[in-house]
Amino acid sequence: MDNLKAVLAKSLAVLGTGSDVGKSLMATAFCRMFARAGVRVAPFKAQNMSLNSFVTIEGGEMGRAQVLQAQACGLVPHVDMNPILLKPETDGRSQVIVRGKVWASHRAREYFDWKHELFEHVTRSFRRLAQQFDMVVIEGAGSAAEVNLRDRDIVNWPVVELADAAVVLVADIDRGGVFAQVIGTLDLLAPEERQRVIGIVINKFRGDVTLFDDGIRFLEERTRVPVLGVIPFLRHLDLDQEDSLGIDRIAQPPFQPDKVNIAVVLVPHLSNFTDFNALAAEEDVIVRYVDNPDQLQGADVVILPGSKTTIADLRDLANRGFVAAIQACPRRGIEVVGICGGYQMLGEEVSDPQDVESGGTVPGLGLLGIVTELKPAKRTVQVQGIPLFSEAFSGTVVTGYEIHMGATTRKFGRPCFRLIEGPTALIEEGTCREDGMVWGTYLHGVFDAPAFRRRWLNAVRARKRLPLVNEQVSESVSKRLAGALDSWTDHVQSHLDLTPVWSALKL
Repeated sequence: MDNLKAVLAKSLAVLGTGSDVGKSLMATAFCRMFARAGVRVAPFKAQNMSLNSFVTIEGGEMGRAQVLQAQACGLVPHVDMNPILLKPETDGRSQVIVRGKVWASHRAREYFDWKHELFEHVTRSFRRLAQQFDMVVIEGAGSAAEVNLRDRDIVNWPVVELADAAVVLVADIDRGGVFAQVIGTLDLLAPEERQRVIGIVINKFRGDVTLFDDGIRFLEERTRVPVLGVIPFLRHLDLDQEDSLGIDRIAQPPFQPDKVNIAVVLVPHLSNFTDFNALAAEEDVIVRYVDNPDQLQGADVVILPGSKTTIADLRDLANRGFVAAIQACPRRGIEVVGICGGYQMLGEEVSDPQDVESGGTVPGLGLLGIVTELKPAKRTVQVQGIPLFSEAFSGTVVTGYEIHMGATTRKFGRPCFRLIEGPTALIEEGTCREDGMVWGTYLHGVFDAPAFRRRWLNAVRARKRLPLVNEQVSESVSKRLAGALDSWTDHVQSHLDLTPVWSALKL
């Protein structure tokens, strides 16, 4: 430990008064601010629980929040930045990813039994970062005052102590009760923990921030901790979120006849919802997340997204009456697309002979001539693909990544993409029906490439007899999304007094 402190004594931990208060994006902003100041900085979150994951160049799986933070630091994402990733499979069971690879599947109580071994992985990952960088921005999980979990915690205070970190506490005023959040959290901390808190950030304020001046004075007098700033709520934030918690709060605009209307079917174990961020950012597109078949009315495209538990979610779709509604879509001129688990669902059947999920065999939607067998080995790889849909896509390239535990066999239909792996390997991937009205792929991020995205959207527009849109429009959308990180950082930095941070870290 002493050797570690000699290597790196500068760490800032961003902890919160609860879940979804904005820790991830606040840590992202700190990463960018430090990087702008010329500090060699890296992000770190010991344990993430999310179905929104990413695949690194090395083929390791990690949470997307730390990917965004790595980008803020100007770094290539690495699994040491998020050594443990929990992917919920049921309400009480999660797949455990350790340093990018599947380690086990455990119920919560079983998982806690492995605390000491898992924290060794956390320690080694942190030390590797500590030896390479001058600064580490640590993101916590949940509340900083989870007193019932203190003896099992491997994310918050044990990591703070490991890094000898200063702490910034983030609270969410939008949900109400911000005084109780802050004062209650600080009151529940041990004295040595509270001493590490160098500042408070009040996040998601709506309206005139000067109206909270009295609140700032009250908090500072009561807690003796400075309020670093009040961050106004920022609408239309075009940044990847950690998980799908916010989908319920996304505005669901009505479908419009002069737009490309896309319905994304909500499944219980939805994964990688960021696949649709670029689509939603297009001005001629409306993306709605739907949870009952009636909401498909008016859609031009229905997308079945990724799923952590394909069989369970297929059964859920049947129970909610989605199966017949989706099967009827192509006959009604509505395109159906499946991504990853959604691709598997579009086939004839999904089997699980090795009990990877729940065992057994379930019928798929029967819209594609494929069958899928779930297998224990997980494919995690970054890929580049050439679209094979039609001549209209000539010259376009997509980049993305695969994360799946199934092997899919195409019985009939044509491939969607020709993947380029390594210097010579070419693999046909995905399946498209001959009429083009149903297709599926394992590629996450398939809509991120602006040229492919626009040509696909224009094909839908052509079916609706709408004028086509120039590809430069989608290029501009992608550029705007790429600049969202700096816009967010500018927004945060303009409302923070960082003097206590620079002083505490001696930067």
